Amino acid sequence: MSTLLPPLSLYIHLPWCVKKCPYCDFNSHQADRFHQKGQLPEEAYLQQLLADLDEDMAYVANRPIQTAFIGGGTPSLMSEDFYYQLMDALRSKLSWVEQAEITMEANPGTFEQEKFRHFRQAGINRLSIGIQSFQPKLLKTLGRIHNREEAILAVEKSRAAGFDNINLDLMHGLPEQSLTMAMEDLSLAIQLNPEHLSWYQLTIEPNTEFYRRPPTLPEDNTLWEIQDAGQTLLNQHGYHQYEVSANAKTGRQAAHNLNYWRFGDYLGIGAGAHGKITLVNGQIFRTRKTRHPNHYLNNLPAALVTKEAIAPHDMPLEFMMNRLRLFESFNLMEYQQYAQKSIPKHLMDSCQTALERGLLDAQAWQNQRIQTTEKGKLFLNELLELFL
Repeated sequence: MSTLLPPLSLYIHLPWCVKKCPYCDFNSHQADRFHQKGQLPEEAYLQQLLADLDEDMAYVANRPIQTAFIGGGTPSLMSEDFYYQLMDALRSKLSWVEQAEITMEANPGTFEQEKFRHFRQAGINRLSIGIQSFQPKLLKTLGRIHNREEAILAVEKSRAAGFDNINLDLMHGLPEQSLTMAMEDLSLAIQLNPEHLSWYQLTIEPNTEFYRRPPTLPEDNTLWEIQDAGQTLLNQHGYHQYEVSANAKTGRQAAHNLNYWRFGDYLGIGAGAHGKITLVNGQIFRTRKTRHPNHYLNNLPAALVTKEAIAPHDMPLEFMMNRLRLFESFNLMEYQQYAQKSIPKHLMDSCQTALERGLLDAQAWQNQRIQTTEKGKLFLNELLELFL
């Protein structure tokens, strides 16, 4: 087996928000409930992040960082000084590929133009703006604190600050949303001309307010009409669907997402951050940092992490569950590099079954590549079940 390790990315989690949204199941905590008047412990959290990274440095194995993603929560709540210090420290501790993609999540309601300029100057070169909808009624239902005008202004401020790589997050299948309403949202997002559009259907997750008090969602027929019309509209405007919920202009796919779904490695630092690591001996495991900010801040780094090795018999499903989320074709030999295992007979047999069911493309298979068919994209769960 090859000992060539997968590319390495970095994920950084900032767990605070102004307000917890009723659909959100991410590790986020309302700032004013954590500390009086929402004054966040920036310096303490920064030092713990760096101690967390130091604890994980052995997993780097001389690899440069390909991409970084600062997620949350609402990372843009933190001050510009926090990011100057963080980015300086990351550059001193890690090696980076040239022009590494470094993304920050931000919400329109927390945007300040001068702050944006500082974020850009600190070295962050991509913004992911959580708009979700432009419509007042839906924004209220979703618990969002921004309005339509602030969402539009946020994109304008991003451009003025020097960002030339922007993603907009937009949801569909929202409570009582019609096809017309969904297309109005998507059309306005396209008019703002981002390089990337994450357009995904609302799902009701456990441990959320929507799970405890379910809203009325559109019927299945309406959901299908929205999905079909939306993808047609995106294609017409040059946004190509390269992943289940991601669309991008040519050459502007999210490099961080690509590494994640190609089964690359990533360090995860911060409260609740997840990671996936390959060791030089071929072992692959996932890491999970403690979720609550107080526990994260008040423990030694060695006590923050839970590690779980991926069992060899689970590897085909783990690999394909990631890889098939991308709609690009790939050579199955990648399994040997990224999973650090020989291709098992079960994996080949499952691919053959998928071919017979029309879920994988026969011509691509003849060229020793795997490619989902249109049917395979629609029935992705059925396809993945073959690799159990």
